[in-house]
Amino acid sequence: MIYDDKKIELVLDNLAKSKFRNSFKLSTKDIKYIENKGMDIIKQHAYDFVSKRLAPSFIENDGKQTPFKAHPVFIAQHATATCCRKCLYKWHKIKPGISLNSSEKDYIVDLIMAWLKRQLIKKDN
Repeated sequence: MIYDDKKIELVLDNLAKSKFRNSFKLSTKDIKYIENKGMDIIKQHAYDFVSKRLAPSFIENDGKQTPFKAHPVFIAQHATATCCRKCLYKWHKIKPGISLNSSEKDYIVDLIMAWLKRQLIKKDN
């Protein structure tokens, strides 16, 4: 998978057109959590969640593995359609039933982080 910042921005713009995907926002608590931990730690969390909950070829509870709250990355996963393999295929054409490779994981984490950064910028405006 080849991607760059332009592709990430284009995907985020397309996701923002979805009423459901665009309904996700960070709470004040989520923003404070990010500010306290820092973006590097949040990115580590994102890699950990993606590796454990999304990357395997078979996920027993696929479609239900990502909570709708409790961590900013979870919110971002729903907003970016990286919450389950079904959404990952529908929006990003990453096929289910095959373990994610490192490039796919990087893409997903970069997408999550870009969405989080957009949310933090909106907060400041």
